[in-house]
Amino acid sequence: VKAAREHNIPKDLNKVLENKVMETVSGLWRVKVSVVEMTCSGDADSEGIVSKSVSSHSDLIPGVYEGGLKIWECTFDLMDYFSEAEIQFTNKTVLDLGCGAGLLGIVALRGKAERVHFQDYNSTVIDQITLPNVVANCANQGSSGEDKTAGKPPAKRPRKAEGSPGVLTKCRFFSGGWSEVSQLLLSSNKPFSKYDIILTSETIYNPDYYSALHDTLAQLLDKNGRVYLASKVHYFGVGGGIYLFQKFIEERNVFRTSTVKTIDQGLQRCIMEIAFKDSS
Repeated sequence: VKAAREHNIPKDLNKVLENKVMETVSGLWRVKVSVVEMTCSGDADSEGIVSKSVSSHSDLIPGVYEGGLKIWECTFDLMDYFSEAEIQFTNKTVLDLGCGAGLLGIVALRGKAERVHFQDYNSTVIDQITLPNVVANCANQGSSGEDKTAGKPPAKRPRKAEGSPGVLTKCRFFSGGWSEVSQLLLSSNKPFSKYDIILTSETIYNPDYYSALHDTLAQLLDKNGRVYLASKVHYFGVGGGIYLFQKFIEERNVFRTSTVKTIDQGLQRCIMEIAFKDSS
């Protein structure tokens, strides 16, 4: 079980983008992972996940590396759903759980969320991928989160983080296991209010993690909050999937679930909305 820690945002935001090569995807900047794989070693990857992932040709090494270097396709399903369903992030507190590249949280920030917290299992992912992506996409906005070009690819490569880091004052970054991050938040001296919205994509591939995920959602979601979870219907080889997780939730009798969208191209995928049974 990986201990939780909070990652501080460096005062000099340009350091975060140093030596990073960026590309655009769905109108957002993201760190080019192939370059990170070639250049990230030593202190920058104290967990050794980059070399382990590359040498084993694996996107998942359970308990060591949980896939955060890669953007999984359900992330884009969920981003599309936000637009279609007109999900409102204005003034909401949001958690991007199992964030990887952090694109879901970045969309929430651009949608004027009040606060966005990012969590990934691996500290290397937070430092080398998530934080640079948030800085590249959001540091050039004013403190209100205003962005005149939201929805369009940025005009130039963000070699520098210009202007006010205001929007970053809304962000916190955590690495570690779900249960550990949950305990860190709940026992911290810093004021903590539960999340209006928890976003999570492709986190139910392994049934061994269902209990920790369920308990984390139960502990951190506001009583009238919503979880939006994107997943493949079935994960071949690891055994998890949407129906198995729904059954797990039903047996616990804490949440109600509804499948709000099904995507049939390629492997069937779903988006599930989860809320407390007694919520309004």
